[in-house]
Amino acid sequence: MRRADRLFRIVEYIKARREAVTANELGKELEVGVRTIYRDIADLKASGVPLTGEAGVGYLLNPEYVVRPLLFDDEELDALALGAQMVQSWADPAMAQAARRGLDKITAVLPGTLGDHVRQSTSFAHPSNAKKPLQIDFTSLRRAIRTQHMVEFSYLDSAGVETRRQLRPLALLFLAPIWLVMGWCELRQDFRSFRVDRMQGMNVLDIKFESESGKTLDDMRKQCEGE
Repeated sequence: MRRADRLFRIVEYIKARREAVTANELGKELEVGVRTIYRDIADLKASGVPLTGEAGVGYLLNPEYVVRPLLFDDEELDALALGAQMVQSWADPAMAQAARRGLDKITAVLPGTLGDHVRQSTSFAHPSNAKKPLQIDFTSLRRAIRTQHMVEFSYLDSAGVETRRQLRPLALLFLAPIWLVMGWCELRQDFRSFRVDRMQGMNVLDIKFESESGKTLDDMRKQCEGE
């Protein structure tokens, strides 16, 4: 276990307990000697972690103390870097930029060489020729889901039949290379999923919908699980 991981684990272990935790107990938990624990405790105190207690008695930590869990192993860093690249490749420009900003924020506060690990990632995700072009504003659709606003659009089904729909958009589902929007369709009075690449002329309506029994995302999940 890296020292940074051990320090984080010490803080988490003490914080999770109401009784004082001894150095001996910590040493057994982390499989290191008591002297190592004493050095770690001293370093944590010096860095501003509000540990109270002393050797031979035990240590306590205010449960309201917030631990910043920005300590990742190599696999976690690879997953974050690849995930951000996939979002940049398959989502709309606004979300792509958000993914980049988020990863930059994480990279900026990583200790030591961990930031370099992210910047020099050897896992990549690039857009595919199979990516379906969209004729609507995907960013507006995402935000309509978040703000619970109705949307209206024309939809062309697989048979080429066009209908005008009003939808309570509840969620997005990515089935590469296709995005689906799921929600409550006012025309069919039931849950429906629509391929976003077949939607045209979408407008976000100035109609905010509330969570209504039988028309929520949880209700849709239950319906799908029951099929």
